[in-house]
Amino acid sequence: MNSVQEYLAEKKAWIDKELDQRLPPAAERPAALHEAMRYSVLAGGKRIRPILCMAAAEAVGGSAKDALLPALALEVLHTYTLIHDDLPAMDNDALRRGIPTCHVKFGEAQAILAGDALLTLAFEWTAECQAPKPYLPNQISLELAAAAGSRGVIGGQVEDLAAEGRAPDADTVDYIHLHKTAELIRAALRIGAISAGAKPAELDALTIYGCNVGLVFQITDDILNATSSAEVLGKAAGSDSARGKMTYPALYGIEGARKKAEELVDRALTELGKLKGHVEPLNLIALHVLQRDR
Repeated sequence: MNSVQEYLAEKKAWIDKELDQRLPPAAERPAALHEAMRYSVLAGGKRIRPILCMAAAEAVGGSAKDALLPALALEVLHTYTLIHDDLPAMDNDALRRGIPTCHVKFGEAQAILAGDALLTLAFEWTAECQAPKPYLPNQISLELAAAAGSRGVIGGQVEDLAAEGRAPDADTVDYIHLHKTAELIRAALRIGAISAGAKPAELDALTIYGCNVGLVFQITDDILNATSSAEVLGKAAGSDSARGKMTYPALYGIEGARKKAEELVDRALTELGKLKGHVEPLNLIALHVLQRDR
């Protein structure tokens, strides 16, 4: 592998092509809904969750193709969370991935329904996936549901909204970002590993890696929100402070947050040392997440 950028670009191109082919056509009735779904999913994005899912399959001796369909399900579920997160009732953001958010483009009702439809589509796709033994045949759907529900992404979003304007504390900050962000990234690693028939020790190592990298992703997101611009990020900047969000920089300061991210990456890379498969992509992705500038 020549570089992490080449690996990410190659996998992203594959994922984008598959998403374009598998999503309902924009002209299919109800066309307005399908157009909104496609608009949000195909607007770009890093595709870090599906790429991590496919890299996890490779890390335990499988192939990226083993995890392709569940990887696509992760991305459409993630897109649903972004659509709903941007709504006026939540963060009320007007920009996502450098273009108007779904509710700005199509109206609030259509955005809610597009998010609902993408969430449902994610589970339609995972229902087609049968995990190999010794896992339950429906293990992939179970993993995604656990990460997405009230004990995962939705629970994190609820606590995030409730914490706005309060003085930050470590327990609340950790809870919000473990659930709102890290849970789905951890699920991506677990789902990829399960799809390739990972041994229990391999699954445990990738679970810990995923949790740590998920938190690093959120910390760098928080730092960029505080230090970058909307033009660079393709979404609102400075909004966390304006809304009184509980973030790592609010709690530890920018340098303290960076130090915490570096410690988490070290823990993630230690776990990769326990695997015997092709772990170089995961190694480089962890460092890339730490050093990203958008």
